[in-house]
Amino acid sequence: MWPYPKVLAHRGGGKLAPENTIAALRCGLAYGFRAVEFDVMLSKDGIGVVMHDPRFGRTVAGEGAVARTPASDLLRKDAGAWFGPEFAGEPVPLFTEFVDYCRSQRIWMNIEIKPAPGFDEETGRWVALKTRARYTAELRAGDAAAVPLLSSFSMAALAAARLAAPEVPRACLFDRLPPDWQMQAAALGAVAIHTNHKHLSRPLAEAVKDAGFGLFCYTVNEPERAREIVGWGVDAFCTDRIDLIGPAFI
Repeated sequence: MWPYPKVLAHRGGGKLAPENTIAALRCGLAYGFRAVEFDVMLSKDGIGVVMHDPRFGRTVAGEGAVARTPASDLLRKDAGAWFGPEFAGEPVPLFTEFVDYCRSQRIWMNIEIKPAPGFDEETGRWVALKTRARYTAELRAGDAAAVPLLSSFSMAALAAARLAAPEVPRACLFDRLPPDWQMQAAALGAVAIHTNHKHLSRPLAEAVKDAGFGLFCYTVNEPERAREIVGWGVDAFCTDRIDLIGPAFI
């Protein structure tokens, strides 16, 4: 059973706002989304920030890397100007700030642990512990639908997250499902498989569901494709086209 929302805004506001910012969350809310997928990595001083790319140059101007920059310096960078002048000055958010905003607005979260190269275990452990600390009451109450779901392409990060906070649910994230996807997911105590819809087929979807896992896809931007994969048994997906695919699509 999938207890979570079924359609998520990818990185906050999809294609309508600068990704992984509070402005993106506000944009998603304006379109009715109370579920989001976003990315977290660690700064040089081991503090989680909401960013996708390990290096600067795309969403943050300049040269450098997240893992070699203190959080205080990252927070002063402009994460909005690349998208449009109306977003100039939008800061890189702290993970804790992002989560607190989501909690205040009742936005459910799929938190992708996105470690910079070489920081898998540290990132998985940090994100799991911080998530558990903010959802202690919900975890004690067994309110699965209220607790964020951690996901990652890094099985090492997920293993560290499990060791640090086993009660926070996890999902294995794959571009293409490898032959041993079920063994990997079972070894990590995962509740779901997350995968690229472009490489998913009906037989694969049925295999995941038959094995007892939730099935989530990224990033589905065409309504026709969304309907197709839902027909295969896909439980949920994220989208950039929050203007075409609404939160009540499924």
